Amino acid sequence: MRERLTELLEPVVHGLGFQLWDLEYSARRGGGFLRLYIDAEQGVVLEDCATVSRAVSAVLDEQDPIPVEYTLEVSSPGMDRVLRTPTHFSRFIGERAQVEMVLPVNGRRKFLGRLLAVNDRDLIIDQDGTSVTLSIEGINKARLAPVYE
Repeated sequence: MRERLTELLEPVVHGLGFQLWDLEYSARRGGGFLRLYIDAEQGVVLEDCATVSRAVSAVLDEQDPIPVEYTLEVSSPGMDRVLRTPTHFSRFIGERAQVEMVLPVNGRRKFLGRLLAVNDRDLIIDQDGTSVTLSIEGINKARLAPVYE
C-alpha cells in the first residue's frame, strides 16, 4: 500500500514545489490513517501543508486507493526527521543520526553518531570515534538526532 500511495501522490506533491519526504499509512479498525511529510528548500509552513492536503485529497477522492475511511494529515518532517533512503542520508552528511538495525552489527543494534558517507547500499556513521558501515537495507529505523543548544 505504501508504494502504491507514494507512486500516486509523489507527482502531486512535486508538482506543487515540494518533496514527499515520507509517507505513513496504517489501517485501523474503524478507519485508517495517512500521514504525508513534505519538505522544501525554504522549509514548510502551515499554509503549505494545507495546500498539499487539498491537492492530495482531490487525487485520493478521484483514484480511491484506500477502500476504508481514513484520516489524512500533512506535516513537515521536523528537525528529528525519519531517514529511509540513500537520498535522505546523503542530504544530512555531517549531521548526527540515531540508527537502529534489525540485526546486530559488531555486537550492537543501536548507533548514534555523525553521518560520514553514504552510497546506494550502505552508510558510514561515526560511533564513538570509530567508523561503522551499516547496510541501509538492514535498518529498522533511523532519524536525525539534532543537538539543541
